[in-house]
Amino acid sequence: MNAAVFRNPDGGLVVGSGPFERLSSPPDNGVAFYRNDFSLSCSQPWFVPSNIEILEDGEVPDFLKGALPNIAWEEPEVEPFAEVFAEVSQAIRSGSIEKSVPVATASGRLRKGSCKGLVSALARRNEPLRPYGWIDGDEGVVGLSPELLFELNEGVLRTMALAGTARVEEREAFGADEKEIREHEFVAQTLLAKLSDLGKTLRHPRDIMELGPLVHYHSAIDVELRKKESIDRLISLLHPTPALGPLPRTAETLGDLVSWRRRLGCPGWFGAPFGLLKNGSFEVLVAIRMIRWQGPQIEMPSGCGVIEESRLVNEWRELRLKRESVRSIFGV
Repeated sequence: MNAAVFRNPDGGLVVGSGPFERLSSPPDNGVAFYRNDFSLSCSQPWFVPSNIEILEDGEVPDFLKGALPNIAWEEPEVEPFAEVFAEVSQAIRSGSIEKSVPVATASGRLRKGSCKGLVSALARRNEPLRPYGWIDGDEGVVGLSPELLFELNEGVLRTMALAGTARVEEREAFGADEKEIREHEFVAQTLLAKLSDLGKTLRHPRDIMELGPLVHYHSAIDVELRKKESIDRLISLLHPTPALGPLPRTAETLGDLVSWRRRLGCPGWFGAPFGLLKNGSFEVLVAIRMIRWQGPQIEMPSGCGVIEESRLVNEWRELRLKRESVRSIFGV
């Protein structure tokens, strides 16, 4: 059985099951899921399910029910990450980039149960986290992402800048942390520059999003589009977000980031766009805070934004905190 899972805008989950019809562009009507990899290399990223279920909060389809898996985790080694961190830092000092986002990946092995049981965590109301999942036979990915790439509804695009991380107990100091504020403003100002060509923009005040053990800086941004824009063009324009991609974003800096991600064993789906088209509205999120599996082999990636002020020990701690938050919310 293969299935796609996504947040229903009205609450609960939308679950589409296969076989899926694959398309190169979105259908004119009905329900379709969008799934691509980080490099947007899929020529047919639209998946039209043969069956759709709309579930209430807490409900899971019978074919995805199961006990939580028992997983033996192995943390990533710091040395490979430290090498990449040094290369990113050198590129920043040389002036070729201002920021990039290396990713470290923890590995695991299934000892008991099935990873399909992780879908139960998606069914709980976890706002502001957005549930998503893709199950294809004995492999799949599930996640609860705090980051929206964009929503598109009746000519209005809504997106966000989400960058800057701290532990929840550090919230007071976080509110005055110049390094974290600067990282966030990198993201917000880059987004605004991209979006200004599309229409009238409105940036809402920066606030702090609390996600269990972590807090992040968050700025909501709305755009009244001047004209109708294709979904695929908007995805290409906005992905990767400045929070997950390099600054400036060029073919060369993106190529460097993809190379660093591969060296560190980052899954190709991490940070990629994952979306749902339903009743003419489209929502696409950034696929982070994920657990991916293939048979008994399991991966949990986490990324961090590196700027001039970044220090290895702090970024390594941030990566660990993000993985711990994912394990906590999925109960593994």
